[in-house]
Amino acid sequence: MAIAISRTLLDQIRSIAAADRAEVCGLLFGTAERIAAIAPAANVAPDPARHFELDPAALIAAHRAARAGGPPIIGHYHSHPSGVAVPSATDTACAAPDGSLWLIVAAGEARLWVAQGDGAGGVCFAPTTLQVV
Repeated sequence: MAIAISRTLLDQIRSIAAADRAEVCGLLFGTAERIAAIAPAANVAPDPARHFELDPAALIAAHRAARAGGPPIIGHYHSHPSGVAVPSATDTACAAPDGSLWLIVAAGEARLWVAQGDGAGGVCFAPTTLQVV
């Protein structure tokens, strides 16, 4: 499974991540085949240097907009400023096995994951090809 993203959008996410020492985050919009848009969101985690939590107001507004005919939310992105572009233990603990996309950026690298069930009631992340177009 490959998900397309424009170089412009990916560069925008990388730029946002590079400009902040804390974890940055935002929403991904599009279809099962393509990330068509992003919306940066505030990281409201108690320790934003090590964790992320999307601003609930931004998330609620995006869900309302989608219900009113706006673009569907297909996942989110966040950065690992001092790590690798792989889901952390905290990411796994906070994720839902709902098929949403997790785009993680670290050290200029971007990797895409899908949150899915692990067969035992938990979550695992399946790596997915990010096709830059």
